[in-house]
Amino acid sequence: MNPGGPDLLRLTSSCGAYRTRVTRVAPRPSHLTSRLSPLRSEPTDRPCVPSSSLTVPPRPRRVPKSPMELATHDLAALGAGDLIRVSATIPRAAPRTFALLTACLVFPLSFAVLAHSLFTHPILLRLKASAYTAGAAQWVALFAYQFLYLIFLFTFSLLSTAAAVFTVASLYAAKPASIASSLSALPTILPRLLRTFLWVSLLMFAYHLVFVLTLLLLITAYAPDPARSTPMALSFLFFALVFIFGFLTIHVYISALWHLASVISVLEPICGLAAMSKSRQLLQGRTRTAAVLVVSYFAACGVTSGLFHSAVVKGRGEEGSLGLSLPGKILVGAVMVSVLVIVNLLGLLVQSVFYYACKAYHNQQIDRTALYQHLGGYLGEYVPLKSNIQMENL
Repeated sequence: MNPGGPDLLRLTSSCGAYRTRVTRVAPRPSHLTSRLSPLRSEPTDRPCVPSSSLTVPPRPRRVPKSPMELATHDLAALGAGDLIRVSATIPRAAPRTFALLTACLVFPLSFAVLAHSLFTHPILLRLKASAYTAGAAQWVALFAYQFLYLIFLFTFSLLSTAAAVFTVASLYAAKPASIASSLSALPTILPRLLRTFLWVSLLMFAYHLVFVLTLLLLITAYAPDPARSTPMALSFLFFALVFIFGFLTIHVYISALWHLASVISVLEPICGLAAMSKSRQLLQGRTRTAAVLVVSYFAACGVTSGLFHSAVVKGRGEEGSLGLSLPGKILVGAVMVSVLVIVNLLGLLVQSVFYYACKAYHNQQIDRTALYQHLGGYLGEYVPLKSNIQMENL
C-alpha cells in the first residue's frame, strides 16, 4: 500500500484473532506523510495478553481523614484500630481550638493524675516506718490530699469530657468550633453529665460491694484452716481466678457503658438512667470493640503512671526506683506528663467517634440539622423544636 496514494488502507488487529478493516480517508499530503512516517507502529515479538487475563490489584483500604468524611457504612465497619486512627486526625480540623482545650482542661487533669503521688508518697513512707501507728495529723493529711485529688480529678474529667464531645459534635454538624463556645456550653452540659456520673458511681459502688462480700464468702468457704496447716485447695484458687477475671470483665463493661453514656448525655436530650439504658443498647454488637478500647486506655495510663512513679516519685534508695538524678527526674516527668496528655485527649476523641460508630452500626442516622440546633441550645442560640436528634431504625 502507498500511504501517499488516493486510498489509504489501515490494518487493525486484536489479540487472538486478526481482523482487517478498510477505511477510506482523504489523501494525505506528502509533506505530512514524511513527518508522520516515523510514528508508524513496528511489529514486535512480545506476546499479546488477552484482556480477560489482566487482573487489577485490589485498592487498599483507605481510612478517611476525619469522621466528617465518613458515610454511615464506613462508620459501622470501623474497628478499634481504625477508630483510634480516625480520632487522631480530628484536631487537624480545628487545631487552635483543640490546643487551647488541651492546655486548659486536659493538661491539668493529666498533671494531677501523675503529680498527686508526689504529695502522698512521703506521707505513706512515714506511716510505713511507724508501722501505721503515727499520729492523727499524718492520717488527716493523707485523707485530705486524697479527697482534694478526687474532687479535682472528677471535676476536670467532667469538664474535659463535656468540652471534647461538644467540640467534636460541632465539627460533625458543620458548626463553627471554638474554645469560647465550648467553654460557654459547659454550665449547661455539666448538670446532665453530673447526673449520669452519679448514677454510674452508685452502680460502681454496689458492684464493688457485691464483689467484696462474695470474695469474703469464698475465703470463708475455701480458705485453709491455719491450725491444721493444710495447703490451699486448688478449687479455691480456681474459683478465685475465675471470680477476679469476671470482676475485671464487668468493670471494663461498666467503664465502656459510662463513657458512652457521657456522650449520650451531651448529644441527646436524655441523661442519668435513660442515658445508661441507651448506652447499653448501643453497645450491643460492639462490646468487643469497646472492651479493646477501654483495656488499651487503661493499659496506657497504667504503664505511664508506673514509669512516672518509678522514675520521679521514688527516691534512689527505694525498691523499684530507677535512681535518676534531679535533672533526669524533671526530664522523664515532663515526657510522662506529655504522653498522658496525648493519651487522655485521644481517649476523649475516641469515645465521641465511637458513639457515631455505634449509631451507624444500629442504622440510627443522625440528623445533623437537629444536632446543630441541639448544640445551639446549650449556647442560647436556638430553642430546639425537635426532641430527638436521631432518626432511629431507618
